[in-house]
Amino acid sequence: MYTFKKEERLCNKRLIDGLFHKGSSFLCYPFKVSWCAAPEHQPVPVQVVLAVSKRRYKRAVDRNLIKRRMREVYRLYKQQCLYNPLLAANKTIVLSIGFIGKEIADYSLMEKKMQKALLQLSTQATAQ
Repeated sequence: MYTFKKEERLCNKRLIDGLFHKGSSFLCYPFKVSWCAAPEHQPVPVQVVLAVSKRRYKRAVDRNLIKRRMREVYRLYKQQCLYNPLLAANKTIVLSIGFIGKEIADYSLMEKKMQKALLQLSTQATAQ
């Protein structure tokens, strides 16, 4: 339940390009969430890519710290906030979560905002 396996990660270049060209997006500061319906059947309800801007955070250790925190929060809250509503609606999506904050956020802020973003995403995705 609280895992983040390889098949849950979005690696397909064609799907990533399609996500940014014809997907929907919204802001939930410090995150920018882009998503679209998956074109073909997937083994999991959501495939996700997590991104941190190299332009804003020059040092790799800073980018890795932010990505580690994002992965951990996503791993803990994906099931209750995202998977359950999508499975009930029988939908699959591809998802990008980008960190756009100006400074490195602490874990508690990321946790609260990620929950809010995932709930907003689940309502938008099930409504379509």
